[in-house]
Amino acid sequence: MINDQEVANGADGKAVSPKKRELKKGYFLNTFPGKFSLLEKFKMLKEAGFEGVEAPSHLDQEEVLKACEETGLKLPTVSCGAHSRMLSSGNPEQRKKGLDGVMQALHDAKRYGASSILVVPGTVDERMTYADAYTRTQDELRKAIPLAEELGVKMGFENTWNHFLLSPMESARYVDEFKSSAAAWHFDVGNIIGFGYPEQWIRILGKRIQKLHIKEYSRKKQDAVGVRKAWAVEYLEGDNDWPTVMKALDEIGYSGWAVAEPAWRPEGVSVEKRLKTIVEKMEKILAC
Repeated sequence: MINDQEVANGADGKAVSPKKRELKKGYFLNTFPGKFSLLEKFKMLKEAGFEGVEAPSHLDQEEVLKACEETGLKLPTVSCGAHSRMLSSGNPEQRKKGLDGVMQALHDAKRYGASSILVVPGTVDERMTYADAYTRTQDELRKAIPLAEELGVKMGFENTWNHFLLSPMESARYVDEFKSSAAAWHFDVGNIIGFGYPEQWIRILGKRIQKLHIKEYSRKKQDAVGVRKAWAVEYLEGDNDWPTVMKALDEIGYSGWAVAEPAWRPEGVSVEKRLKTIVEKMEKILAC
């Protein structure tokens, strides 16, 4: 149960007060523009001012570790979204592939020293009912809980545009029903703007939030050119109320990683310059 006091004070029910933010800047590797080797990407991210990387699962572990060693970048989280979307499938073999993907991501995360993985808990569409998605994804993810607990790696469920877990109250309940510290949330700020308010989600999810995706979204572009292009907007030029978002993060005592997931790149700008601009924008956002 989530009551008004919990919403005001955070998921643990204790009053929290704002403190100096301890947020590190990471980059979501799946959005890296251009064709470069893994080491080249890491070097450019380090030079731009990033401190860490959210890498996809199923990479060559030795190559990843070498890139981390040569650049000093950390790997705080691993994404397995492409695999975990299968967890709601009506096909048992597809669900097994999804679960196997989550298991591999957990092992990858442990090897890299990451504290969590990003999990997209299935999807809902005209063939997949909401109720079935809820039951199937929980059934499959419960099979991964023992491994996650053993490895000490949390599964952070992400709010993405999969037509599922569409309210913060339900999302908090979804996490809590696992009755395990290995179940958590990977909160994407921009993914909420189209139908809600991130600061409200943050206050309700509270301590369940393990990682952040920093992303913009434009309601104006949504109305003008459609949902798919509404993320293609520069940082600080979308509809995120960043001071309010940061205040909410302060209230729940969030510290750790803020991972950039840029969905827009201006034409004619080099990768190096673009990465440095993102760092500059993120620093302004985190200082709101």
